[in-house]
Amino acid sequence: MCKKDNDSPPLRTVTTHPPHSCPNPQNCNHTDTWEQLFNAIQDPVLVVTPSGTIIEANNATLLAARKPRDQVVGTGICQIVHGGKWPHIKCPLEEFLKTCSPKVEETRLPGLNGEYSFTISPVTEPSGNIDKIMLIARELTRDESRKMDSIRTAKLAAIGELAAGVAHEVNNPITGIINFAQILLDNYKLDSSGRDIVHKIIKEGDRIASITHNLLSFSRAEKHERQPVNPVTIIKESLTLVQHQLKKEGITIKTSFPARDHLIIADFQQLQQVLVNLISNSRYALNARYPGYHPNKCIEITCGYTESKRNPMVTIVVKDYGTGFPQSLLERLFEPFFTTKAPGEGTGLGLSISYGILKDHGGDLRVNSILDKYTEIIMELPAGI
Repeated sequence: MCKKDNDSPPLRTVTTHPPHSCPNPQNCNHTDTWEQLFNAIQDPVLVVTPSGTIIEANNATLLAARKPRDQVVGTGICQIVHGGKWPHIKCPLEEFLKTCSPKVEETRLPGLNGEYSFTISPVTEPSGNIDKIMLIARELTRDESRKMDSIRTAKLAAIGELAAGVAHEVNNPITGIINFAQILLDNYKLDSSGRDIVHKIIKEGDRIASITHNLLSFSRAEKHERQPVNPVTIIKESLTLVQHQLKKEGITIKTSFPARDHLIIADFQQLQQVLVNLISNSRYALNARYPGYHPNKCIEITCGYTESKRNPMVTIVVKDYGTGFPQSLLERLFEPFFTTKAPGEGTGLGLSISYGILKDHGGDLRVNSILDKYTEIIMELPAGI
């Protein structure tokens, strides 16, 4: 139970009662009126506890969630609006609720079928305690969604600049450490234990150098030669690199390509790096969900062409039916060093670098996913010829 902060502005006292349990049988007309008003609101409205359990929802919520009342009330807020969560990663929405402070949060809500702006309003009891929080969801307009995308892009660009600065600062001293370690090996007589320690220093130094190189790739500081290339060729050659491992793990590949070729102006190796990374992520998700054989253990790769006089685009989609992602995490997937994998299994730079490469090509990288259902990564690139 949360206490109201004495330094925060006073909040209007509102006492809510579930529509189906009248607290005062002598005054049921008042409860009926409250229920009618609550259900007359056209936007989804939920009343939840600070821990995130839904204790009331209006008809608009049930309609948007496409669920009956008994599957919404008593359920965790993240399960309804985000489609689920992972126990080892905190849901930002639930964390906001625990602060018991007013907030407007914009988020994708597949459970409510769209992009919404959430107004989070604590409900203060006469005692001063807060044991209920009201959430009002308003669907974002197209312009508001574009504004959100612009903010995300600007944020990632700022992170990229910071990453480039950090990489340059780290690169020089780590190069010195590796060189000095090599001098110890070449010019000094060390016993086996000492040589083993120095070899470990060089190995870890090389690992740091690799990370700084990836950070520079994410920040798009490196320039590569580009030429007309068929995206279908990139897909086929990328699959050649990984098909043996996929076959060994029982993962099938389904492809769909356009009837005629469409070229893009691109760096072949960079886009191949992106595709191999996306296929690797799909492979990881499929093996996590289906350790053995399963008919849904499949990666679908499609390539299409969108005709437009101003901006014709080639779209490549990599889709798998693995573990999926909680919607609360989608906005963070392109952040450097953010990973949902277990410690030691990923650096959290793969999607960040891929995003940087696509942006540097004048394209875009987007992700759609629902937990325990699917994940699809959409690559969009300007058509060249």
